[in-house]
Amino acid sequence: MATTAVRNTKAQTMAERVAELDWPGIESELDEHGVGLTGPLLDADACAALRALYAEPRHFRSRIVMARHGFGRGEYQYFAHPLPEAIAALRPLIYSRLAPIANRWNATLDIAQRYPERLDDFLALCHARGQERPTPLLLKYGAGDYNCLHQDLYGDLFFPFQMVVLLSEPGRDFIGGEFTLVEQRPRMQSRPEVVPLRQGEAAIFAVQHRPVQGARGPYRVNLRHGVSRVRSGERYTTGLIFHDAR
Repeated sequence: MATTAVRNTKAQTMAERVAELDWPGIESELDEHGVGLTGPLLDADACAALRALYAEPRHFRSRIVMARHGFGRGEYQYFAHPLPEAIAALRPLIYSRLAPIANRWNATLDIAQRYPERLDDFLALCHARGQERPTPLLLKYGAGDYNCLHQDLYGDLFFPFQMVVLLSEPGRDFIGGEFTLVEQRPRMQSRPEVVPLRQGEAAIFAVQHRPVQGARGPYRVNLRHGVSRVRSGERYTTGLIFHDAR
C-alpha cells in the first residue's frame, strides 16, 4: 500500500506540473512557428536519473550509433517496456493535451485521420498496423557530435507532434548543441528556428508539417529538426514520440 501511495503521489505531481504549463501559449507557438516551449518541466534530480539510465542496457531495446547510418554523430537508445516512470507518466499526459490540436490541424489541412483522446487508444491503432515497438528514446552527444535534419515517422501512422526534454545544462555541461527546426515552404527559402532550452525544459514540435494560411487557403509546410554541433562537454536529451514503430 505504501509503495502504491508513493507512486500515486508522483503521478499526481507530474499531472499537476503538466496542467500548470501555458497550454494556450504552447498552442499559439505551434500554430505560428511549429514549435512551443514548456518552460521548466523536470527538476534536476529527475534529469540526472534519466541520464544515468543510459549506462544500463536493460532499459533499452536497441542502440543507434548515428555515424553508421549517416544520421550525424552521437548515439541514442530506444527505451524498452516498461518505460521509465517519468516517461511513462509524461507521455499520456502530454498526448491528451496535443490530440485536440492535432485534430484541428488535420481538419484544416483536409486530412481524414483523427486522434483519440487517450494515448492507449491511439497506440492500439498503431499496434493494429504492426507498429508495436516503443519509440521514446535517450540521446547522448559528445564534443563534435550533431544530429542531421530529419523527421521521426517510423510507420504509416504517426502523431503530428513530439517532444524533446533537455537533461543537461547548457554552459555548464556542454556548449553548442542547439536544437534546430527548419521549415520548408513551397517556392521559398528554408527558414531555420534555433530553440533555446535550459535543463529540464522541453520543446514540443511538429513531426512532419504544419498548416499555414495562404492567399488561396491553408497549405502544408514541411518541417525537419536536428541538433547543431556540440562544441564541448556532453549533452543528453530524452525524446517523447507518441506513435510506436514497426
